[in-house]
Amino acid sequence: MNVQGVTGKKKDFTSLPLAKIQAFSVETAGTFDLDAELELWFSGLGKVKFEFSGKTDVAYLNKLVAHHVL
Repeated sequence: MNVQGVTGKKKDFTSLPLAKIQAFSVETAGTFDLDAELELWFSGLGKVKFEFSGKTDVAYLNKLVAHHVL
């Protein structure tokens, strides 16, 4: 879900099939960079990047994606 607009009332929902993921990358939050990132590469689509707050459990996301992709 991508929230857009000044009021945040406009939302864009996109479905991305796990079966089309060719590669993925997870970057955890650091000392100065508080955002964590998940990058997914899809066949026929390219790279999709997700950014999360520092409190998001990206290790769990990594395991979840790896379970369905590998």
